[in-house]
Amino acid sequence: MEGVLDWGIRVVLWFQQASPALDIPFKALTLMGNEVFYLIFFPLIYWCVDRRFGARLIILFLFSSCMNAMAKELAGQPRPFQYDPTVQKLWNAGGGGLPSGHTQSAVVLWGYLASQFRRTWLWVVAGSLIVLIPLSRVYLGVHFPTDLLGGYLLGAALLLLYIRLEPGVEEWLKDRNMGVQLLVALALSSLILLLSPRVEAYQVRTAAALMGMGAGFVMERRWIRFDSGGNWRKRALRLLCGMMVLVLLRQGLGLVAVGMGHEQIFRFVRYLFLGLGGSLIAPWLFVSLGLAEREEKSL
Repeated sequence: MEGVLDWGIRVVLWFQQASPALDIPFKALTLMGNEVFYLIFFPLIYWCVDRRFGARLIILFLFSSCMNAMAKELAGQPRPFQYDPTVQKLWNAGGGGLPSGHTQSAVVLWGYLASQFRRTWLWVVAGSLIVLIPLSRVYLGVHFPTDLLGGYLLGAALLLLYIRLEPGVEEWLKDRNMGVQLLVALALSSLILLLSPRVEAYQVRTAAALMGMGAGFVMERRWIRFDSGGNWRKRALRLLCGMMVLVLLRQGLGLVAVGMGHEQIFRFVRYLFLGLGGSLIAPWLFVSLGLAEREEKSL
């Protein structure tokens, strides 16, 4: 294994010969795989473009993130800057390196978008990002090439499995009552945490967000049924109001947790409510303020 990692270090150092000239574009690319980007991108799709597609995409992404966290713990591989001090650490990164989370997320996110909408320009954009976002991680010294390979393989496997199974699972859930639907949402996240080798911060965040989102989607369909359509003004106002809800929840709950101990518990609660905020609280606010119409029946 050391021979493979040593080869990976040579690749990383070759890329870093272009530093600092290419630091800004590669840092911009890596930002497209960070939490802040997703906190804007997913609500934009769910609230303002297509509610049903957005819900599917969010569930896929969060489940993939949970699987990535588990795989990192099992692999236990260091990052390039930890393995060799000659590598420049151009970006902060914690935890294990294999498989690359940015790579896996790029595959499931952009791959799912391209596969569902099937537009030539979207395939070009998706393909470019699936290549460039992972390369940014090598350039920044936080991943070996083999980490990228692991992310590609796991991401592609999850994407293909989801595309194949999701329609049948959705149909099955539609025929179940609300209690069963909520139980599935709660059980899936709980099982992920129970099966994790070690419960780290990232696993807690993703599992809690998955639980909150899943439960929120169920309750939203039962009690609110907001329509993500409407004119551009209403969509823009929805995005603005909804982001205010998420910022207040994220920052407010973060302040409450400061100095109180039980860090993992408060982290779980914080991201659980972030999930509920995006999937349930914000849609309720949209309908209450007249920024979204109610659908006549659940779809």
